Amino acid sequence: MKVLVIGGGGREHAIVWKLAQSKKVTEIYCAPGNAGIMEMASCVDISATDVKGLLEFALEKAIDLTVVGMDDPLMLGVVDIFASNGLRIFGPRKNAAILEGSKVFAKDLMKKYNIPTAGYEVFENPDQAKAYLKTCSYPTVLKADGLALGKGVLICETQEEALAGVDEIMIAQKFGDAGKVMVVEEFMTGPEVSVLSFCDGEHVLPMVSAQDHKRAFDNDEGPNTGGMGTFSPSRYYTKEMHEVAMKTIFEPSLKAMKAEGRSFTGIIFFGLMLTPQGIKVLEYNARFGDPEAQVVLPKLKTDLFDVLEAAIDGRLDEIELKWDNRPTVCVVMASGGYPIAYEKGYTITGLEKQKKKDDVVVFHAGTKKEGDRVVTNGGRVLGVTAFGDSMEDARKTAYKAVSEIEFENKQYRTDIGIK
Repeated sequence: MKVLVIGGGGREHAIVWKLAQSKKVTEIYCAPGNAGIMEMASCVDISATDVKGLLEFALEKAIDLTVVGMDDPLMLGVVDIFASNGLRIFGPRKNAAILEGSKVFAKDLMKKYNIPTAGYEVFENPDQAKAYLKTCSYPTVLKADGLALGKGVLICETQEEALAGVDEIMIAQKFGDAGKVMVVEEFMTGPEVSVLSFCDGEHVLPMVSAQDHKRAFDNDEGPNTGGMGTFSPSRYYTKEMHEVAMKTIFEPSLKAMKAEGRSFTGIIFFGLMLTPQGIKVLEYNARFGDPEAQVVLPKLKTDLFDVLEAAIDGRLDEIELKWDNRPTVCVVMASGGYPIAYEKGYTITGLEKQKKKDDVVVFHAGTKKEGDRVVTNGGRVLGVTAFGDSMEDARKTAYKAVSEIEFENKQYRTDIGIK
């Protein structure tokens, strides 16, 4: 079977790496890919948002299965367009991808179907938002409505910060059109947990839990990023909590989407908050998380190709997911200055040594090949994932690998897997 993966980051490298282990997959293409993906797939110079170009390529190569890694092509309707041309593709249709594409839609859906989440208000007018914020308790949370590369959320400790945040999101439009509409949300406390789930419109098949570190620097300080590291499983998410989440969040969310005429086939990323009042939804995403995929997919023993095929066919109830129970830790190595300003083009060394290790996988994100060199080509450069008999073992192994990989101005957190 010939497979095309759309995207070029660490998440897509993890998807390609796992699909390459399937005996049913004979050839993998990735658009646009990166230097790490090049080692196991043919990289195609087509942007992930060039839906027309992707379609033409898939038809020309008679691709058997396309897997959408990124959120942007989903919101551009790539699944609808491929399906209407007789191509098998894994991911939600455009009208279902709105679950991530609009925070307002997601919050309204949860409110309508009694899915537990934080209280909220929606604003299209910055002056009205500011007037409301003068009546709020703090901290409070501001969220741009649309897609913002995982960065469109501001946690405001004071009224002054919140008012400045309105200017940033709605007036200066730091996140572009995503900030035309804004959600003001009640601040929730408790551990955050990520649960990625395969969905086929009727059935939801959750994966093992993970926890993300969003802030750029140690001790959860600095600006929000796309994610600076992850570990799996969560220390806090118990079997009992999982059973509650299935009954109150996972299954009701899928049923709610179907009831709205937006049947969801693909991945729902449930961002959960384990609050003193119970488990609540922090956010939905409509695809694999990044860097959550980098700690979850390495643990999956079931053939990923079989799971994706079953989801497309509505047969997820026939699939049993099997897992490696060892803990995993992923440390993101970023370019100095990320997520604000950083330089590209620095040579990366130490990668070959990691390939000889059984308990380490280095997933490439912002990399490219220049002659014989692998060089930095983005903010998040690598995701260094390690297995361990304990979480501390996995941490030690990951950080030893990180210390052996070098590039100029490398930046990473030293506390991944502790919280």
